[in-house]
Amino acid sequence: MPGLPKIVPQTPATPATSVVTPEPRWPAVITVLAAVGIHFALPPSLRIGPPWVGPGVVLLMVALGVWAGMSGRHRLNQALAYLLATALTVAVVFGVIRLVFGLVGKIESPAVLLRSAAILWATNVITFALWYWRLDAGGPHARATTATYRGPRSAAFLFPQMMMIAEELPDEMSEEWRPHFVDYLFLSFNTSTAFSPTDVPVLSRWAKVLTMVEALISFTTVIVLVARAINTL
Repeated sequence: MPGLPKIVPQTPATPATSVVTPEPRWPAVITVLAAVGIHFALPPSLRIGPPWVGPGVVLLMVALGVWAGMSGRHRLNQALAYLLATALTVAVVFGVIRLVFGLVGKIESPAVLLRSAAILWATNVITFALWYWRLDAGGPHARATTATYRGPRSAAFLFPQMMMIAEELPDEMSEEWRPHFVDYLFLSFNTSTAFSPTDVPVLSRWAKVLTMVEALISFTTVIVLVARAINTL
């Protein structure tokens, strides 16, 4: 009827994806670059291919990952991170296997074996820290997004801060506390040093498998190989 206002049906608005506090990515980038740097201290027998091939591939993936993250291509960034972690894992496993053969066949000197075992141990810590950081609760972008993060219910690791109420947290920690890369690096360091995640319970099955693999690699490099190399000095 003329004179009556036209009624337009309202459709519910799609909730926007909001980010609590974007996690800085530079600690992860610097740590991976450190792994690339110490790679050159390995003897040729423990590296895959020419000395610049592996680091060149890793540097390329890091650069593409940084570009994808800065341009908002989060799925591409996540896929590149998986490829990067896989490449580092292959390099560590290859190095440990060659280290075993080098120890048995006495291909390298005891001093070289000691240095190589220390480098592989450190690379092992960095590699699995990257895996934990990227897989836990969907990755860093998902953990910083309120629309996808469901708190400890979606976490594979239960950090102590998750069990504390806001009043118990230090002043520098907000009530929206989420783990960052340094937290996963600390977790990986403890797993490689104490062969257990210490104060961080492991909840999911995939995380338990990864921590067992990391501890096994660490045990091989630190306990078996380093001890044997010391005995041959």
